[in-house]
Amino acid sequence: MERGEVFQVLNPGILTTVQDLGRFGFSHVGVPPSGALDSFSLRIGNLLVGNEEGEAGIETTIMGLKLKAKREVVIAVTGGDLFPTMNGEPLEMWRSHLLLEEDLLAFKGVRKGCRAYIAIGGGIAVPKIMGSKSTFLSGGFGGFGGRALKEGDVLSTANFSTSLDKIGVRFPAEWIPVFEKEATLRVVPGPQDQHFTASGFQTFQASSYQVTTKSDRMGIRLEGPEIERRPDQVESIISEGLIPGALQVPGDGKPMIILNELVTGGYTKIATVISSDLTKVAQLKPGDRVRFDPVPLEKAHQILREKEERVQRFKESLNYQ
Repeated sequence: MERGEVFQVLNPGILTTVQDLGRFGFSHVGVPPSGALDSFSLRIGNLLVGNEEGEAGIETTIMGLKLKAKREVVIAVTGGDLFPTMNGEPLEMWRSHLLLEEDLLAFKGVRKGCRAYIAIGGGIAVPKIMGSKSTFLSGGFGGFGGRALKEGDVLSTANFSTSLDKIGVRFPAEWIPVFEKEATLRVVPGPQDQHFTASGFQTFQASSYQVTTKSDRMGIRLEGPEIERRPDQVESIISEGLIPGALQVPGDGKPMIILNELVTGGYTKIATVISSDLTKVAQLKPGDRVRFDPVPLEKAHQILREKEERVQRFKESLNYQ
Protein backbone atom coordinates (compact mmCIF):
# COMPACT_ATOMS: atom_id res chain seq x y z
CA MET A 1 0.00 0.00 0.00
CA GLU A 2 1.33 3.38 -0.99
CA ARG A 3 -0.03 6.78 -0.06
CA GLY A 4 0.45 9.62 -2.53
CA GLU A 5 -0.71 13.04 -3.68
CA VAL A 6 -3.09 12.70 -6.62
CA PHE A 7 -4.80 16.03 -7.34
CA GLN A 8 -4.13 19.73 -6.97
CA VAL A 9 -7.13 22.04 -7.01
CA LEU A 10 -6.67 24.73 -9.69
CA ASN A 11 -10.27 26.00 -9.41
CA PRO A 12 -12.70 24.79 -6.71
CA GLY A 13 -15.85 25.61 -8.67
CA ILE A 14 -19.06 26.75 -7.02
CA LEU A 15 -19.07 24.18 -4.20
CA THR A 16 -16.81 21.15 -3.99
CA THR A 17 -16.49 18.96 -0.91
CA VAL A 18 -15.21 15.58 0.20
CA GLN A 19 -18.12 13.24 0.98
CA ASP A 20 -18.64 9.56 1.71
CA LEU A 21 -21.96 7.89 2.57
CA GLY A 22 -22.34 9.93 5.76
CA ARG A 23 -22.12 9.68 9.54
CA PHE A 24 -25.04 8.20 11.40
CA GLY A 25 -26.10 7.86 15.01
CA PHE A 26 -25.34 11.40 16.17
CA SER A 27 -28.59 13.24 15.54
CA HIS A 28 -29.22 13.37 19.29
CA VAL A 29 -26.24 15.72 19.61
CA GLY A 30 -27.22 17.81 16.60
CA VAL A 31 -24.87 16.23 14.05
CA PRO A 32 -26.59 15.42 10.72
CA PRO A 33 -25.50 12.60 8.42
CA SER A 34 -23.99 14.89 5.74
CA GLY A 35 -22.51 12.64 3.04
CA ALA A 36 -23.08 12.51 -0.71
CA LEU A 37 -26.53 13.80 -1.63
CA ASP A 38 -26.55 11.34 -4.54
CA SER A 39 -25.19 8.31 -2.71
CA PHE A 40 -26.02 5.95 -5.59
CA SER A 41 -23.69 7.81 -7.97
CA LEU A 42 -20.87 7.84 -5.42
CA ARG A 43 -21.28 4.12 -4.74
CA ILE A 44 -21.10 3.22 -8.43
CA GLY A 45 -18.12 5.54 -8.98
CA ASN A 46 -16.23 3.79 -6.21
CA LEU A 47 -16.99 0.36 -7.64
CA LEU A 48 -15.74 1.50 -11.05
CA VAL A 49 -12.30 2.34 -9.64
CA GLY A 50 -11.99 -0.68 -7.35
CA ASN A 51 -12.89 0.99 -4.03
CA GLU A 52 -15.34 -0.06 -1.38
CA GLU A 53 -18.75 1.51 -2.04
CA GLY A 54 -18.55 3.79 0.98
CA GLU A 55 -15.14 5.34 0.28
CA ALA A 56 -14.96 9.13 0.19
CA GLY A 57 -15.05 10.92 -3.15
CA ILE A 58 -15.45 14.46 -4.44
CA GLU A 59 -18.89 16.06 -4.79
CA THR A 60 -18.90 19.11 -7.07
CA THR A 61 -21.84 21.37 -7.91
CA ILE A 62 -22.90 23.08 -11.17
CA MET A 63 -19.54 24.01 -12.74
CA GLY A 64 -16.01 25.31 -12.41
CA LEU A 65 -14.02 22.54 -10.73
CA LYS A 66 -10.58 22.07 -12.26
CA LEU A 67 -8.05 19.53 -10.99
CA LYS A 68 -4.49 18.72 -12.04
CA ALA A 69 -3.26 15.15 -11.63
CA LYS A 70 -0.07 14.90 -9.55
CA ARG A 71 0.60 11.33 -10.67
CA GLU A 72 -1.20 8.60 -12.61
CA VAL A 73 -4.51 7.71 -11.03
CA VAL A 74 -7.69 5.82 -11.91
CA ILE A 75 -10.89 7.86 -11.64
CA ALA A 76 -14.57 7.70 -12.56
CA VAL A 77 -17.06 10.54 -12.91
CA THR A 78 -20.71 9.79 -12.12
CA GLY A 79 -23.85 11.70 -11.14
CA GLY A 80 -25.04 14.79 -12.98
CA ASP A 81 -23.53 15.66 -16.35
CA LEU A 82 -21.50 18.82 -15.70
CA PHE A 83 -19.62 18.38 -18.98
CA PRO A 84 -16.43 16.78 -17.65
CA THR A 85 -13.31 17.09 -19.80
CA MET A 86 -9.78 15.72 -19.68
CA ASN A 87 -7.20 18.02 -21.22
CA GLY A 88 -10.05 19.86 -22.93
CA GLU A 89 -11.62 16.77 -24.51
CA PRO A 90 -14.99 15.36 -23.39
CA LEU A 91 -14.66 12.63 -20.75
CA GLU A 92 -17.07 9.69 -20.79
CA MET A 93 -19.03 9.40 -17.57
CA TRP A 94 -19.89 6.23 -15.66
CA ARG A 95 -16.61 4.70 -16.85
CA SER A 96 -13.17 4.36 -15.27
CA HIS A 97 -10.25 6.29 -16.78
CA LEU A 98 -6.49 6.49 -16.26
CA LEU A 99 -5.16 10.00 -15.76
CA LEU A 100 -1.44 10.67 -16.08
CA GLU A 101 0.68 13.25 -14.29
CA GLU A 102 -0.21 16.82 -15.38
CA ASP A 103 -3.55 15.76 -16.92
CA LEU A 104 -6.31 18.30 -16.31
CA LEU A 105 -9.81 17.30 -15.24
CA ALA A 106 -12.38 20.09 -15.57
CA PHE A 107 -16.15 20.62 -15.48
CA LYS A 108 -17.50 23.19 -17.94
CA GLY A 109 -21.12 23.45 -16.80
CA VAL A 110 -24.49 21.79 -16.41
CA ARG A 111 -25.93 19.66 -19.18
CA LYS A 112 -28.05 17.38 -16.97
CA GLY A 113 -28.45 17.31 -13.20
CA CYS A 114 -26.64 19.41 -10.64
CA ARG A 115 -23.92 17.44 -8.84
CA ALA A 116 -21.12 15.24 -10.16
CA TYR A 117 -18.97 12.77 -8.24
CA ILE A 118 -15.31 11.95 -8.78
CA ALA A 119 -14.22 8.62 -7.35
CA ILE A 120 -10.46 8.17 -6.99
CA GLY A 121 -8.78 4.79 -6.97
CA GLY A 122 -7.51 4.34 -3.40
CA GLY A 123 -9.95 6.84 -1.93
CA ILE A 124 -9.17 10.17 -0.28
CA ALA A 125 -6.84 10.46 2.70
CA VAL A 126 -8.69 12.62 5.21
CA PRO A 127 -9.41 11.77 8.86
CA LYS A 128 -12.55 9.93 9.89
CA ILE A 129 -14.57 11.92 12.40
CA MET A 130 -17.45 10.12 14.09
CA GLY A 131 -16.87 7.26 11.68
CA SER A 132 -17.06 9.29 8.48
CA LYS A 133 -14.91 11.36 6.13
CA SER A 134 -17.86 13.51 5.06
CA THR A 135 -17.71 17.30 5.23
CA PHE A 136 -20.19 18.90 7.64
CA LEU A 137 -19.96 22.50 6.41
CA SER A 138 -21.95 24.34 9.07
CA GLY A 139 -20.25 22.30 11.79
CA GLY A 140 -16.79 22.99 10.35
CA PHE A 141 -15.46 19.45 10.59
CA GLY A 142 -14.96 16.37 8.45
CA GLY A 143 -13.69 16.15 4.89
CA PHE A 144 -10.85 18.50 3.97
CA GLY A 145 -10.48 20.61 7.09
CA GLY A 146 -14.23 20.90 7.57
CA ARG A 147 -14.65 23.18 4.56
CA ALA A 148 -15.21 23.28 0.82
CA LEU A 149 -12.12 22.80 -1.33
CA LYS A 150 -10.27 25.91 -2.43
CA GLU A 151 -7.54 26.77 -4.92
CA GLY A 152 -4.20 25.25 -4.04
CA ASP A 153 -5.51 22.34 -1.99
CA VAL A 154 -3.81 19.00 -2.64
CA LEU A 155 -5.70 15.74 -2.27
CA SER A 156 -3.98 12.47 -1.43
CA THR A 157 -5.04 8.84 -1.46
CA ALA A 158 -4.78 6.62 1.57
CA ASN A 159 -4.02 3.52 -0.51
CA PHE A 160 -2.48 4.38 -3.85
CA SER A 161 -2.33 1.66 -6.45
CA THR A 162 -3.07 1.83 -10.16
CA SER A 163 -5.60 -0.92 -10.86
CA LEU A 164 -5.01 -1.41 -14.56
CA ASP A 165 -7.70 -4.08 -14.70
CA LYS A 166 -10.28 -1.43 -13.75
CA ILE A 167 -9.47 0.97 -16.59
CA GLY A 168 -12.28 1.15 -19.12
CA VAL A 169 -14.92 -0.53 -16.94
CA ARG A 170 -18.40 0.87 -17.63
CA PHE A 171 -21.62 0.87 -15.67
CA PRO A 172 -24.40 -0.58 -17.87
CA ALA A 173 -26.00 2.24 -19.85
CA GLU A 174 -29.53 0.99 -19.22
CA TRP A 175 -29.00 1.36 -15.45
CA ILE A 176 -27.63 4.91 -15.51
CA PRO A 177 -30.10 7.35 -13.89
CA VAL A 178 -31.72 9.93 -16.17
CA PHE A 179 -31.85 13.47 -14.80
CA GLU A 180 -34.45 15.67 -16.46
CA LYS A 181 -35.58 19.24 -15.83
CA GLU A 182 -39.01 17.82 -14.97
CA ALA A 183 -38.74 15.02 -12.43
CA THR A 184 -41.39 12.74 -10.99
CA LEU A 185 -40.60 11.79 -7.39
CA ARG A 186 -42.32 8.80 -5.86
CA VAL A 187 -43.38 9.40 -2.26
CA VAL A 188 -44.90 7.52 0.66
CA PRO A 189 -47.63 9.61 2.34
CA GLY A 190 -47.11 10.68 5.95
CA PRO A 191 -46.31 10.78 8.72
CA GLN A 192 -48.59 13.82 9.11
CA ASP A 193 -50.63 13.66 5.89
CA GLN A 194 -53.79 13.60 8.04
CA HIS A 195 -53.08 17.27 8.90
CA PHE A 196 -54.11 18.27 5.36
CA THR A 197 -57.51 18.31 3.67
CA ALA A 198 -58.39 15.85 0.92
CA SER A 199 -58.31 18.80 -1.45
CA GLY A 200 -54.89 19.80 -0.14
CA PHE A 201 -53.46 16.32 -0.72
CA GLN A 202 -54.97 16.28 -4.20
CA THR A 203 -53.21 19.60 -4.90
CA PHE A 204 -49.95 18.07 -3.68
CA GLN A 205 -50.12 15.03 -5.95
CA ALA A 206 -51.58 16.77 -9.02
CA SER A 207 -49.43 19.92 -9.16
CA SER A 208 -46.05 20.80 -10.62
CA TYR A 209 -43.64 22.63 -8.31
CA GLN A 210 -40.57 24.63 -9.31
CA VAL A 211 -37.22 24.45 -7.52
CA THR A 212 -36.28 27.88 -6.15
CA THR A 213 -32.87 29.47 -5.56
CA LYS A 214 -33.40 28.92 -1.82
CA SER A 215 -31.98 25.43 -2.08
CA ASP A 216 -28.77 23.92 -0.70
CA ARG A 217 -27.48 20.78 1.01
CA MET A 218 -30.00 21.30 3.83
CA GLY A 219 -33.08 21.32 1.66
CA ILE A 220 -34.91 22.31 -1.51
CA ARG A 221 -37.64 24.95 -1.37
CA LEU A 222 -40.38 24.65 -3.95
CA GLU A 223 -42.76 27.19 -5.46
CA GLY A 224 -46.25 26.26 -6.61
CA PRO A 225 -49.86 25.79 -5.50
CA GLU A 226 -50.52 26.05 -1.77
CA ILE A 227 -51.37 22.82 0.03
CA GLU A 228 -54.48 23.31 2.14
CA ARG A 229 -54.21 22.41 5.79
CA ARG A 230 -57.15 21.27 7.89
CA PRO A 231 -58.57 24.22 9.83
CA ASP A 232 -58.23 22.37 13.16
CA GLN A 233 -54.51 21.77 12.62
CA VAL A 234 -51.67 24.19 13.31
CA GLU A 235 -48.73 24.53 10.92
CA SER A 236 -46.12 23.62 13.52
CA ILE A 237 -45.65 20.52 15.63
CA ILE A 238 -43.18 19.62 18.36
CA SER A 239 -39.81 19.28 16.64
CA GLU A 240 -38.92 15.72 15.76
CA GLY A 241 -36.26 13.87 13.83
CA LEU A 242 -35.93 14.29 10.07
CA ILE A 243 -34.61 12.04 7.34
CA PRO A 244 -33.47 12.98 3.81
CA GLY A 245 -36.49 13.09 1.56
CA ALA A 246 -38.96 14.31 4.18
CA LEU A 247 -41.45 16.75 2.66
CA GLN A 248 -42.23 19.49 5.14
CA VAL A 249 -45.03 21.99 4.55
CA PRO A 250 -44.36 25.29 6.36
CA GLY A 251 -46.88 28.06 6.94
CA ASP A 252 -46.95 29.25 3.34
CA GLY A 253 -48.26 25.85 2.21
CA LYS A 254 -45.37 25.28 -0.22
CA PRO A 255 -43.51 21.97 0.23
CA MET A 256 -39.79 21.74 0.90
CA ILE A 257 -37.63 18.62 0.56
CA ILE A 258 -35.24 17.97 3.44
CA LEU A 259 -31.71 16.84 2.52
CA ASN A 260 -28.64 15.68 4.47
CA GLU A 261 -27.72 18.59 6.74
CA LEU A 262 -30.74 18.80 9.09
CA VAL A 263 -31.65 16.58 12.03
CA THR A 264 -34.89 18.03 13.44
CA GLY A 265 -37.82 20.10 12.25
CA GLY A 266 -41.15 21.37 13.52
CA TYR A 267 -43.27 21.56 10.37
CA THR A 268 -45.75 18.87 9.41
CA LYS A 269 -44.58 16.35 6.81
CA ILE A 270 -47.09 15.41 4.15
CA ALA A 271 -44.93 12.64 2.62
CA THR A 272 -41.42 11.26 2.24
CA VAL A 273 -39.54 10.73 -1.03
CA ILE A 274 -38.65 7.05 -1.40
CA SER A 275 -34.96 6.35 -0.90
CA SER A 276 -34.49 5.12 -4.47
CA ASP A 277 -35.53 8.54 -5.80
CA LEU A 278 -33.17 10.58 -3.59
CA THR A 279 -30.73 10.39 -6.50
CA LYS A 280 -33.19 12.51 -8.52
CA VAL A 281 -33.65 14.92 -5.61
CA ALA A 282 -29.89 15.46 -5.31
CA GLN A 283 -29.72 16.47 -8.97
CA LEU A 284 -32.46 19.13 -8.83
CA LYS A 285 -31.39 22.73 -9.49
CA PRO A 286 -33.20 26.09 -9.51
CA GLY A 287 -35.70 26.22 -12.36
CA ASP A 288 -36.29 22.46 -12.50
CA ARG A 289 -39.80 21.21 -11.82
CA VAL A 290 -41.07 18.26 -9.80
CA ARG A 291 -44.26 16.29 -9.44
CA PHE A 292 -45.08 13.84 -6.66
CA ASP A 293 -46.42 10.34 -7.21
CA PRO A 294 -47.71 8.65 -4.02
CA VAL A 295 -46.93 4.93 -3.77
CA PRO A 296 -47.58 2.36 -1.04
CA LEU A 297 -44.71 1.45 1.29
CA GLU A 298 -44.59 -2.06 -0.18
CA LYS A 299 -43.98 -0.58 -3.64
CA ALA A 300 -41.16 1.58 -2.28
CA HIS A 301 -39.54 -1.54 -0.80
CA GLN A 302 -39.87 -3.37 -4.11
CA ILE A 303 -38.25 -0.50 -6.04
CA LEU A 304 -35.36 -0.42 -3.56
CA ARG A 305 -34.83 -4.19 -3.78
CA GLU A 306 -34.70 -4.01 -7.59
CA LYS A 307 -32.19 -1.15 -7.48
CA GLU A 308 -29.96 -2.94 -4.99
CA GLU A 309 -30.12 -6.13 -7.04
CA ARG A 310 -28.73 -4.20 -10.02
CA VAL A 311 -25.89 -2.88 -7.88
CA GLN A 312 -25.15 -6.40 -6.66
CA ARG A 313 -25.15 -7.78 -10.21
CA PHE A 314 -22.70 -5.07 -11.24
CA LYS A 315 -20.42 -5.87 -8.28
CA GLU A 316 -20.45 -9.54 -9.21
CA SER A 317 -19.58 -8.71 -12.83
CA LEU A 318 -16.44 -6.89 -11.69
CA ASN A 319 -14.95 -10.16 -10.52
CA TYR A 320 -14.40 -10.98 -14.19
CA GLN A 321 -12.72 -7.71 -15.17
